[in-house]
Amino acid sequence: MHMADALVAPAVAGTMYVCSAAAAAYSVKKVRMDSDTKKIPVMGVMGAFVFATQMINFTIPGTGSSGHLCGGMLLSALLGPYAGFLTMIGVLLIQGLLFADGGLLALGCNIWNMAFYGCFIGSLLIWKPIMKNGMSKAKIVLASVLGCMVTLQLGAFSVTLETLASGITDLPFATFVGTMQPIHLAIGLVEGLITAAVLVFVYEARPELLFSSTKAEAKEGRFTFKKTIAILAVAAAFIGGILSLVASSYPDGLEWSIERLTGSTEIESAATGVYQTAGAIQEVTSILPDYAFKGSDTVLGTTFSGIVGSLIVLAVCVGACYLFKFFRKNKQA
Repeated sequence: MHMADALVAPAVAGTMYVCSAAAAAYSVKKVRMDSDTKKIPVMGVMGAFVFATQMINFTIPGTGSSGHLCGGMLLSALLGPYAGFLTMIGVLLIQGLLFADGGLLALGCNIWNMAFYGCFIGSLLIWKPIMKNGMSKAKIVLASVLGCMVTLQLGAFSVTLETLASGITDLPFATFVGTMQPIHLAIGLVEGLITAAVLVFVYEARPELLFSSTKAEAKEGRFTFKKTIAILAVAAAFIGGILSLVASSYPDGLEWSIERLTGSTEIESAATGVYQTAGAIQEVTSILPDYAFKGSDTVLGTTFSGIVGSLIVLAVCVGACYLFKFFRKNKQA
């Protein structure tokens, strides 16, 4: 659901940058008050995990479309809304800069659509209330599926609103909404099931890693903390380096919706002004555009992108924790 620059006008892009930056600034403030240093490796590993899983598009049967995880619900269920949101920003930033996945002008929109709803609405209004009286596998599945479906619907609707407000395409609003919402409902269901599987594993391995877990639930799990993190790290490497090779070739929900309305999966952006500048910057920074070596279709490019991209996201997330002094609350507090 990464928006391209061609869908958004500069005014809308700027507005969404401001909104996303405000949410990020508040998240930084909240995370700097958190004293749980165990979240540092979790941010890095789960950021890499979400990056890797977003490379795997799964086919939506009978539609000719595909989808991939957004990851906001998954991250916030482990890290809480604030650390989860900042981790998602790291993922989306690396995708846009190094892999040309999503426009740089539209980055503020993509952060809001893919990270804000999953991390804040999903965790605070869905996950936390459901887990209020204790966790269970059934509750985790319910919260994961419901959270992913609801937040993906909100994200998809925001895409149509931002496109409408921009007014630079010929996409008819009512038809665009009528195409976007049903396909993302199906994608949200699949994302919810995948998210539930990962979170149930964590619940069995180290239940205290889950957001809103109680002291009573912080019991000894099947694995140690280090082993749990190691398993998730290996899974991220395997998904990004191997499973990404069998990703669906069908267009994702947004591209599929655009194709049904225009006959093409892409809309050309203006070649002047801010669009030209954003495109030129991305041309320089994207060393592996579309997760492949430039000018080559070899599968090694995909494998390399999956592994290297995951490592870069991990380094960015962990490095940001030390740079901004996250999780360093005064011990007396």
